[in-house]
Amino acid sequence: MILYFSGTGNGRFIAKRIAGEIPQETIYLNEKIKAGDHSEIRSGGPLIFVLPTYGWRIPRVCEEWIRETSFSGCAEAYFIMHCGDDTGNAVKYIRRLCRDKGFEFKGLAEIVMPENYLALFSVPKQSTAVKIINNALPSIDSAIEKIKAGEDLPGRSVSLKQRLLSGIVNIVFYKFIVKDKKFYAKDECISCGLCERICPLGNITVESGRPVWHGNCTHCMACICRCPKAAIEYRGGSEGKPRYRCPL
Repeated sequence: MILYFSGTGNGRFIAKRIAGEIPQETIYLNEKIKAGDHSEIRSGGPLIFVLPTYGWRIPRVCEEWIRETSFSGCAEAYFIMHCGDDTGNAVKYIRRLCRDKGFEFKGLAEIVMPENYLALFSVPKQSTAVKIINNALPSIDSAIEKIKAGEDLPGRSVSLKQRLLSGIVNIVFYKFIVKDKKFYAKDECISCGLCERICPLGNITVESGRPVWHGNCTHCMACICRCPKAAIEYRGGSEGKPRYRCPL
């Protein structure tokens, strides 16, 4: 079973490529999380989690959903994490999650994909994004072959810096950065309501023709990157930057 979370399409792209080689049911976690759906997940094959890297770990909203959801059937769990640079020491926290859930941890694959976190970083132009994705294909396909063979994904050494990034920096990131107070809509907003519909936490409502954020944001960048008029900004971070959606 393939379970993926995606704000701007990178995770969806990877999940679809895996599903093309490993025919399994695919679950879009954004919908499950938004609906508060924790009904039992029964899998006849390994669990393949395709998740973004937030603060050098899997997103807290995804970890919380996994912890609150019952799983039965095959307990093997693979984690495919896409990132703009690296996954830090995310493996430490995934191992702990697997232990707590009774999963058999089968490894973590790190896939470098185009950066989409325009609240803090620059995002690539479409032509550059395509090149980055094409460069990622061998890593994705290597993980697919390992999963098909039932083998563990290879591990890697973790530096002190990576331990700090996934540890104290992750804590600081969520405490001070992952907030929605800096989001706002410009006059170009056409009140289409797309941001409200696609927010995985149900954190946005359209009121008096403009989106309003309600303090429960995970910084997935779906609202700002998928706005059809580029009318949403993140004050001090997004102005003048291109929006990113997976081009493939």
